[in-house]
Amino acid sequence: MNTFTLSDGTQLPQIGFGTYQVTGDDGSAAIRSAIEAGYRFFDTASLYETERVLGAMIRESGIPREDVIIETKLWIDEMEDPEAALERSLRRLGTEYVDIYMIHWPRRTGKADEPWKERDLETYGIMERLVEKGKVRRLGLSNFLPHHLKNILDNCRIKPVADQLELHPGYSQECAVAYCKENGVLPIAWSPFGRGDKNSTTANQVLTELAQRYGKTAHQINLCFLLQKGILPIPKASSAEHIRANLDVFDFSLTEDEVSMLSCMPQTTWLGEHPDYCIPAKASNPDNL
Repeated sequence: MNTFTLSDGTQLPQIGFGTYQVTGDDGSAAIRSAIEAGYRFFDTASLYETERVLGAMIRESGIPREDVIIETKLWIDEMEDPEAALERSLRRLGTEYVDIYMIHWPRRTGKADEPWKERDLETYGIMERLVEKGKVRRLGLSNFLPHHLKNILDNCRIKPVADQLELHPGYSQECAVAYCKENGVLPIAWSPFGRGDKNSTTANQVLTELAQRYGKTAHQINLCFLLQKGILPIPKASSAEHIRANLDVFDFSLTEDEVSMLSCMPQTTWLGEHPDYCIPAKASNPDNL
């Protein structure tokens, strides 16, 4: 598989496998299929409650730990004690270290007087020490917009290698992606197909026409679009067919005009949760050991 180069020189597969809502027996089967299809970069989080099944499937596969990239995140209610949060994640994953450890969300309340800058820096500083202890290989962020990211970049000792954002046609967040690239931070796309069924980007007429033109699916057009913009997508899928199809995107390219057209689509299928104003209500379960 083709790779992206992180700021520390690490090669990261250009497509990862997302494990949000990939739980239970179906989740085990999906992750097993992803490993068999050739995925070696896996995204999870304490919030998802999929760390345990991901770790079990990686061990079952027999693939050496050093050949797999595991990315996980601590939730906003775990920011007071990142080291304890990491220890819980490590136990669930059944590994001694994670390859990329992220702050999942930059703000807790969205109130104007919230001291989010101080909290983010304190949390990130503890995470830097976890790198020095060897429990984390590199650091990243999730849902950090330019002003959130700048706060970290201006004050950190260890630079974040990636920022995970909702990115897809209809919500391409051009400003945030450009800021990441200008500062050597790899943008990673969660929800690369948008949200919902009838209203998803894959139901968009433009994508449907492009899919017919290239003999691909609308999902594959979405992934190709992101890759050509220098963004690493982490699609999730449940069926082995779709899991394999999401890797079959390296044999064609969109034209410059087509990329521009998709970049300028009206906003659509946005999840609706803004890092500055709308905080997801669900809390992680620290007792999920």
